[in-house]
Amino acid sequence: MEQTTKKRSIMDKFLDIIEKSGNKLPDPVVIFISLCAIILSASFIAGTMGVTAVNPADGKVVKAVNLLNAEGIARIISEAVTNFATFPPLGLVLVVMIGVGIGEKTGYFETLMKYTIEKTPKKIIIPIIIFVAIMGNAAGDAAPIVLPPIAALVFIKLGYHPIAGLVMAYAASLGGFSASLVIGMTDALMVSFTEPATKLIDGSVQVNAAMNYYFLCASTVLLLFVAWYITTKITIPRFGSYKEGSTVEDAGVTEKERKAMIVANLSLLAIMALFAFLAIPENGLLRNAETGSLIQDSPLMKGIVPLITVLFLVPGIVYGIMAGTMRSSKKFAEMLADSMSSMGSFIVIVFFAAQMLAFFTWSNLGTILAIKGAELLEGQNGFILIIGILILSAGINMLMGSASAKWAILAPILIPMMMLLGFHPAFTQVIYRVGDSITNPITPMMPYMPLLLSFAQKYQKDIGLGTLIAALMPYSIGFAIFWTLLLLGWFYFGLPVGPGGPIHLGG
Repeated sequence: MEQTTKKRSIMDKFLDIIEKSGNKLPDPVVIFISLCAIILSASFIAGTMGVTAVNPADGKVVKAVNLLNAEGIARIISEAVTNFATFPPLGLVLVVMIGVGIGEKTGYFETLMKYTIEKTPKKIIIPIIIFVAIMGNAAGDAAPIVLPPIAALVFIKLGYHPIAGLVMAYAASLGGFSASLVIGMTDALMVSFTEPATKLIDGSVQVNAAMNYYFLCASTVLLLFVAWYITTKITIPRFGSYKEGSTVEDAGVTEKERKAMIVANLSLLAIMALFAFLAIPENGLLRNAETGSLIQDSPLMKGIVPLITVLFLVPGIVYGIMAGTMRSSKKFAEMLADSMSSMGSFIVIVFFAAQMLAFFTWSNLGTILAIKGAELLEGQNGFILIIGILILSAGINMLMGSASAKWAILAPILIPMMMLLGFHPAFTQVIYRVGDSITNPITPMMPYMPLLLSFAQKYQKDIGLGTLIAALMPYSIGFAIFWTLLLLGWFYFGLPVGPGGPIHLGG
């Protein structure tokens, strides 16, 4: 390990350049303000030049609209608040955070992760940690924050270097960010950007939060084995054994926390059973009253956000009461306020993202770019399209950490473009999600990277960011190779990526 930290590899030096370049980028708020200015300027140029395109979907001529004339400026001013208030991700994220915030603040998520690891046999502890890390993304920010230090303590007990545990848990939770066996906040957030982008071309095409579910379930299993192999064959041998002893107190789950967790889990099962009771019968309340569908225009899909909120909120409250971490209604309110306060920067970003999307729509630039892009890509096979979008998403992720912020930019371009080529928005969305996830472990723009470094310095004071990124790199490479192969295979066999999510329009 000492040789690794002293002698820097070519890969370490390359990643240091990326880190320095990434740190020079402005804050995401400034990026969106700049994009607004660019779109307005582009609308002026395109509108003045009379740029047009023929929509192959209906044969109509689409004209670029100048937003910097008197009429456009008046619209920008008068509809700014409406753009912000009606922007789908705003309400979605804030509502889900009610449940996620309580589950996190009461300690329910942390106890659940600790207990799962403590009670797992040694032979399967590594894959279980990886599985918990991937699935932990359903709990918001809990997995990349809580799990790495717990994994480090477990690795010490196993006789491995704790930093290997930190790296593995961090890579699994962020590299497998989109993979899951349950529909979570990310699914609902992604579709909130996909839906308005879909309407740019065809408002009759239906999208839903579960439309990537089949592919992401398969991805969870695949990534678990890939991460397991990399950990045992590369990460653990790289760091070797740890002889200095832990500098962090090994605090396990107390009896009180265990009992509280059991009751909270029972409440979670009860809520899931209630949802199943309302969804499974043919006349279930969560089905479409006219067609009986669980997917198309059903209360289940339209109400997925509050349902997810309840799924997290109830066990969080039960755990807080039983464990004594939430002793009063005042404490409950404080926890909600704390969880919402962390969303301040997101709310600011959303304001400018909402204006950007509105400008893009009003100017018709998104539709024109999609049509022109489709013309350039006409005749290309699906494999080239898939790999191109993957590379684009993964590359942008190295410079911009927020998945929702990137999708807010890319969805209005990629979704219409791919629709014009005959691909369903569900498939385009899943391509983006794979590309966005694979470089998550190594991007210096991820806000959890400094936290991981501070964890690692508890065990090795002189460790540098380059050492961490070099250790994380095999996970990104492995995920990129095997996840891409899975995606290409899925496309080749024409399998639906989820309920209501065919690969092709009309499929």
